[in-house]
Amino acid sequence: MKDRRIVILTGAGISKESGLDTFRDPDGIWARVRIEDVATPEAFARNPDHVHAFYNHRRKGLLDQAVAPNAAHLAIARLQREWPGEVLLVTQNIDDLHERAGSPALIHMHGELLKARCLACGAISPWREAMTIDSLCPSCGVEGTLRVNVVWFGEMPLEMERIYDALAACDLFVSIGTSGNVYPAAGFVTQARSNGRAHTLELNLEPSEGQTFFAERRYGPATQEVPAFVEQVLKDGW
Repeated sequence: MKDRRIVILTGAGISKESGLDTFRDPDGIWARVRIEDVATPEAFARNPDHVHAFYNHRRKGLLDQAVAPNAAHLAIARLQREWPGEVLLVTQNIDDLHERAGSPALIHMHGELLKARCLACGAISPWREAMTIDSLCPSCGVEGTLRVNVVWFGEMPLEMERIYDALAACDLFVSIGTSGNVYPAAGFVTQARSNGRAHTLELNLEPSEGQTFFAERRYGPATQEVPAFVEQVLKDGW
């Protein structure tokens, strides 16, 4: 059992119970704001003040004292600590709730809200305050070159080679709280299945668009389903 490898994918649904908005729910972020206005390189080039304001608002919300890791985040961190084999956590989320929960091995494939990237020198720096077109890069000191370190539409998600290598080698793939309609993450289940041995499991509030690709499906709040799953795996495997 110690050699059995697990890959976990998480999406906005796991953080919803911590008080953060999802994107694709009927009342989610993209129902209120146009992607083309805040989440593309073209939007930033056209109106950086507007894009900065959008992410400043989201950053402030994430740093609200009421926002904290929930039972699902904590259960995943427990699985990573206690499972004798490798557990790689890949998240589509740009929040830091997995880190706060104590997850040790984590890939932010869509970047991180609490970091800034400099378009002049390429440096990535922690960033917790408001960002403006007058902000100075902490590394090179140039003004007006910072953007939030998130992957926008039209940009390549991060660390894809490492993710695909892990999917090719995993014995269990678990998708938690994701809509299943955003690629390339929506295709991870078929990548895992193609290795010929991986068991695939969806844990979600409701069936995703890719539900039929999973060998096993469990539906309910993440704070209930994820701890129960972790307890089962640590006790009996799968």
